[in-house]
Amino acid sequence: MPGPGPHLMYAMGSGLALTTLTNGRFTPHHTLTYTINAFFGPDIGSFSEWLGSNLGPSAQLFGSALADYIHDPFYYVLILGLPLCVLYSWLSKILLQRKILDSVSGVPLSRRQCLLLAAAGCLSHFFLDHLFEENGHSSVYTWILSTGWWKNQAPINPDAVVVVGFLCTCLIGGFIYINRVKSLKFTRKESHQSLKLIMIIASLYCLWCASQIYWVNPRRPAVGEEADLGVLVFLATYLFLPHCLCFISMNPKDHDTQQLPL
Repeated sequence: MPGPGPHLMYAMGSGLALTTLTNGRFTPHHTLTYTINAFFGPDIGSFSEWLGSNLGPSAQLFGSALADYIHDPFYYVLILGLPLCVLYSWLSKILLQRKILDSVSGVPLSRRQCLLLAAAGCLSHFFLDHLFEENGHSSVYTWILSTGWWKNQAPINPDAVVVVGFLCTCLIGGFIYINRVKSLKFTRKESHQSLKLIMIIASLYCLWCASQIYWVNPRRPAVGEEADLGVLVFLATYLFLPHCLCFISMNPKDHDTQQLPL
């Protein structure tokens, strides 16, 4: 699986990009918290496994089981989310008060922001792990490939061409319609409408693929030989969702000029 370097560089690079794009509302405190959770977060369970190995067979068994639960994209937040968000929020305040790390806005991270960043970092950790561990035979990666058609040359089904063509046309056409030239300036409303459009088309696309793979008997290729269902679910969970959580954790605009008394 990827070592410290890829996890750190991927998360920190994403954090720096968000800082630039949001004019500092995604602060260095956000980036540091996100990066730590993307690198060391889910792997912290290995510490419990090591500690248990030094305390006896029963403790080792418990530590190993705990490590398996913590090294999970969702159990990590459920088990450690509350204590970690308290810890990271406290550390953010200390780093700011002692002038060790700038926050641009002068405001430390709240517990809610730290919880969102812990969840985002954990998902980003598994974005790399699922692709590059177990010699390419991880359960998630195997499932992604299983949604494709690899038996022989995939037949071209007319209904698949019609459905996929219709959905893709709606996506492009809807985007152009939402963002058409108007007399008024561009507002956030267009962005929200475009996002809703993408989510609706993606849901219908996944529903079509799932129906052809799991509901039709015998199974049919949903989109030729492509593993579109697995790819879309994977990207939505491990790429787009963590970055959405990062956006939600950003400081509000009224924090841009607010300063914390030091």
